[in-house]
Amino acid sequence: MFIWILGHILATGIGISLGLIGGGGSVLALPILVYVMGVPTKPAIAMTLVIVGTVSFIGVIPHWRKGNINFKKALIFGSATMLGAFLGAKIAGLPFITDSLQMLLFAIMMLLAASLMILRSSKKSPQNLAENPHLVYTAPVCKYCWLWLLSEGLGVGILTGLVGVGGGFAIVPALVILGRTPMKEAIGTSLLILVANAVAGFLGYLGQVQLDWQLIGTFILAASSGSFFGAYLSQFIDGKKLQKYFGYFLLVVATFVLFQNQNGFQKKKTVFNWQNGSYSMIQEPKNIKLGRLG
Repeated sequence: MFIWILGHILATGIGISLGLIGGGGSVLALPILVYVMGVPTKPAIAMTLVIVGTVSFIGVIPHWRKGNINFKKALIFGSATMLGAFLGAKIAGLPFITDSLQMLLFAIMMLLAASLMILRSSKKSPQNLAENPHLVYTAPVCKYCWLWLLSEGLGVGILTGLVGVGGGFAIVPALVILGRTPMKEAIGTSLLILVANAVAGFLGYLGQVQLDWQLIGTFILAASSGSFFGAYLSQFIDGKKLQKYFGYFLLVVATFVLFQNQNGFQKKKTVFNWQNGSYSMIQEPKNIKLGRLG
């Protein structure tokens, strides 16, 4: 019972992070489900997609009312990310994609997201940011930016399906730099794309894993309440400083995940065996010594 309560208290942090900084939900949800609630990695990734996708959908509503969503760019970029998310989920079902490999890739993405958060928060905001929101990021140098927008969308989508990372830290800069989208509009559009990613990734996992729908429902309720609280707190807290501290927190969590999976490839060895006209994969303990017969 204590673990259940602790997990749901932490789940409110998923919503608070989404409400305060507009991201970070998936990088919190997966470790909570795996290391606190004891859910196996692949089902936890699918459950993360449902939880974060639902909470992001709730976050889309106020942005839609304020006119901060560009549906045309969401369709262009979102179509690529949805395709990538579905493919990523199918790739996750391949025999050589182990739980340890997925968690290691997840930790690497956390380190990347944390580094970007810390770097961006350390930059001074331009005085004319309100007039030119593109100054937050480096000006684009590509001639055909929309092609890069699609290719990045495909890559972000594959990561979403493979390790459950929503990709908000990559979607917003892509919309601003490559899509020439104002910052507020990019954040609202990013949330809509996250919802689309979650749906496509979940469809890719559907039928491959067993899901605890009761736990999904209670986590959604906890995270949703946290998102409203986070949105309220955002009026009083400096989002830039918070993003920096959150980045350092992600570094700690990523280090923990890496430590937990450092021996993931040493416990078992993968052996491909040809039998009955096809290859089959078996797992053998690494330290078995073979003796001579006779």
